[in-house]
Amino acid sequence: MTRDVMISIRGLQFQEDEAEDNIETVQQGEYFFRNGSHFLLYDEYMEDFREPARSVIRIREGEMTLTRKGLLNVQMNFSQGKKTLTRYQTPYGSMTIGLDTDRVECRATERALCVEVDYALEANYQYVADCHIRIEVREKGGERFDFFDEERGESEEWIGS
Repeated sequence: MTRDVMISIRGLQFQEDEAEDNIETVQQGEYFFRNGSHFLLYDEYMEDFREPARSVIRIREGEMTLTRKGLLNVQMNFSQGKKTLTRYQTPYGSMTIGLDTDRVECRATERALCVEVDYALEANYQYVADCHIRIEVREKGGERFDFFDEERGESEEWIGS
């Protein structure tokens, strides 16, 4: 995959007695593969703020780490089968976030990458929701395709499961 990529991040939260909350962002970024890990780098802008947060995602077998610095400061570790705690600092204050991760899967082809994470989210030690994140990465200018479409004949590899 080339260095310049498009990154689509979709998050879905399932809360008791409430409708699903679905969020998607798409941004330009950079992709690297080093020492057995996939790296994604991109800037994330928040509404009403001019300064972006610099985001770095590291993916390797059974793990994904999201680090944000700037307007938001956090290092979120998603490790399959483990619960992790972290401090999430925002312009509005900080809180403790718990991530109880069930699944981290990464599927890679020569031109694209797909990561899926299922976890339970806690804020200040209180359960908030069950969540699903899907990150799709493709070469900038490349066509978007379904990773589960076997007819395309893509050479793909699952990492973790």
